[in-house]
Amino acid sequence: MKRRSFFKLVGSSAAAAALFPAVARASLPPNQKWRSYQLTYQVTLPASGKVAKLWLPLPDASDTVYQFTQGNNWSGKATASAFYMLPGTQSQVFFALWQKGEERTVRVSSIVKTADRTVDLHSYRAPAKISIPQNIQRYLQSTKHIPLDDAVKKMARSVTSPANAHTPLQQARAIYDWVINNVAYDINGRGQGSGDLRSLLSRKENLSGKCGDIHALFVGLARASGIPARIQYGIRIGDSALNKNLGKSGDISTSQHCQAEFYLSGLGWVPVNPSDVARVMAAESLSHNHDSISQLREKLFGSWEMNWVAFNERENVDLGTTKVSAAISKLPFFGYPYAEIDGRLQDSLEPESFSYKITSAVLVGTGAKL
Repeated sequence: MKRRSFFKLVGSSAAAAALFPAVARASLPPNQKWRSYQLTYQVTLPASGKVAKLWLPLPDASDTVYQFTQGNNWSGKATASAFYMLPGTQSQVFFALWQKGEERTVRVSSIVKTADRTVDLHSYRAPAKISIPQNIQRYLQSTKHIPLDDAVKKMARSVTSPANAHTPLQQARAIYDWVINNVAYDINGRGQGSGDLRSLLSRKENLSGKCGDIHALFVGLARASGIPARIQYGIRIGDSALNKNLGKSGDISTSQHCQAEFYLSGLGWVPVNPSDVARVMAAESLSHNHDSISQLREKLFGSWEMNWVAFNERENVDLGTTKVSAAISKLPFFGYPYAEIDGRLQDSLEPESFSYKITSAVLVGTGAKL
């Protein structure tokens, strides 16, 4: 039995301030507390084949005012194993490899703290000169799955022009409202959807999808309007205070979720979640102008309920390390366990046949403010 870990041990607010200065500098709103969770993967791969490989997405380690990690550990048997970061990111990954005849069981746990995230848009005043930092400009670019072709640019203009939206904030709000009003949440779709904007738009009069599709549309329209935007991929880890359809704890094997953000000059990243508004509409058969939907719509423009943890914000993800490569060249996004046996992919969207189980548990007595 092998055990490995790298933990950031935090026992007090002072310790947290020393280890996480970015977190300590930005105080939480009054009466808001951190919540602590343990996120656990239990994976047992089939014994077939000669070589088995496994990659698991773990909580992002960037340490923000709404999420920070206190480390990861693992137990089990493997020929080789490692924790590493996706290149150029603080996005953590666990990797394991097994040879023929070895028991292919591993347990990986992470401790993560979250606090509800809200940005004050009411007092925001755009600077006289709009400036996008160089490190943010890549979130304006076209990508394989979110292309900024003429069709997307034309759609963006058709959304923002009738709304008389001129500033980036007004345009982002017009796009957010249009997406909620015009895209149906596909309750029966697999996983988070494909996240492929062309595929979504090909359905024309029947726009529907999961969170990956809906947020790809929001991000694409925002970028086409000159607003930096991105998707954060992760998993729901706790019960929702907003709506019973928006999260649970316990067995979360199929609770993968993504959220969206757009960037405002002079303010930074602004959280939005049009997908969850659409999800509640679909789950409860409500219209987009129902009172409860109107309230949720306002709530989720500028905030995230952090019963959710972010893994990474990468598109076209290369899982390869310097020593070990994956059979697939790139993943559209990395939010699920990924495994292969002799180069044959396991179905990441079918936990039982894969097989894996993901669980979350609330850690009591760890909600102290920083």
